[in-house]
Amino acid sequence: MDLSECSNLEFVVEETCRLLGDLHILVNNAGIFRYKPVTDLTEELWDHTVDLNLKAPAFLSRLAVNKMIANNHGGRIINISSVDGLKPTGNLAHYDASKGGLHMLTKSFAKEVGVYGITVNEIAPGGINTPGVQKLAGENHTPEEQQAMIEQMTQFVKRLPLQRMGEPEDIGNAALFLASDASSYITGSTLVVDGGLLLM
Repeated sequence: MDLSECSNLEFVVEETCRLLGDLHILVNNAGIFRYKPVTDLTEELWDHTVDLNLKAPAFLSRLAVNKMIANNHGGRIINISSVDGLKPTGNLAHYDASKGGLHMLTKSFAKEVGVYGITVNEIAPGGINTPGVQKLAGENHTPEEQQAMIEQMTQFVKRLPLQRMGEPEDIGNAALFLASDASSYITGSTLVVDGGLLLM
């Protein structure tokens, strides 16, 4: 479902409750990124990125919070942001802005809904070996450009303290922790899962 269309969000929450009986955990994981220097940034790319990466989590979280409050129980909201929301890497101003906004949205929601027993936290991944990253590497590039990207990625991984790209399971494990009772006294926090990227 296209979450960048706010008209779809209520259906997501209602269908979840219909199928599962209730809603206790929301993970805002949908997101897009496309490399583009600011000199070539378009309004269309900006709007599409911000609508999915920031607007959708805001309004889906609002719906989830209201459902949790109405059903008189706490809950967990987990936002998947990015280290790019904390430290820009270049050619991603639209993406960085959306994730920086999600960083503050996490804290703002956490401050307001804690009284209802709802925690709101974010995971900030670094370089993760997702299908989206793999697709981007092969998208609209010549063989020479692809080779250059492979060499650049090899050098990037060598510089990481943990010497490897992250896997989706690394983010999934962090989400499991934030969804569990083990994190019940954590809210408004950022769990960085980046293999040491921010140390570089």
